[in-house]
Amino acid sequence: MPDLTKNVLEDMNKQLDRIIKSLNRLDDDLIWKKMKDSMNSIGNLCLHLAGNEYQNLISAIGNKPFIRERAQEFNSEGGISKDELSSLLLRTRSESESILSVLSEQDLKREVIIRYDLEDWNRMLRVNASENETYEVRVISRLLVQVAAHYGYHAGQIVLLSKLMKDSNEHITGQYH
Repeated sequence: MPDLTKNVLEDMNKQLDRIIKSLNRLDDDLIWKKMKDSMNSIGNLCLHLAGNEYQNLISAIGNKPFIRERAQEFNSEGGISKDELSSLLLRTRSESESILSVLSEQDLKREVIIRYDLEDWNRMLRVNASENETYEVRVISRLLVQVAAHYGYHAGQIVLLSKLMKDSNEHITGQYH
């Protein structure tokens, strides 16, 4: 496995550990609480991370079917427990690791197609595209960096939200800040 792939997985696994620690600190009701109407809940962010990882790593790189309802990730208001969210994130990671573990240095230079649902594409980009325009092409090495950065960004939000909802001296990141 190329160093880049190892480093990306190591960092994403560290972030996943922080997310699960954050989830475990809260009860299921708090997981779906929005601090403000304009913000996402921890549950929304978990669904979003699983959807994004599936779309980019499992579907685009792994050539698995494109299955994602991005809008639903942000519209959900509950009904999924913290244990179910943890399981979803862990299953998604396991599948990603299987795909990424067989990549070679040559694969990192290969382009892949990232597909999007038409409605999600138009909402995200505020355009009115047609069905055959709802994809992006990325080189795998760049995609890995982007997915890891995206994952870390939202993991930080989850850690912060969990601390705002339930104060604690516990250092979820494993480091004193």
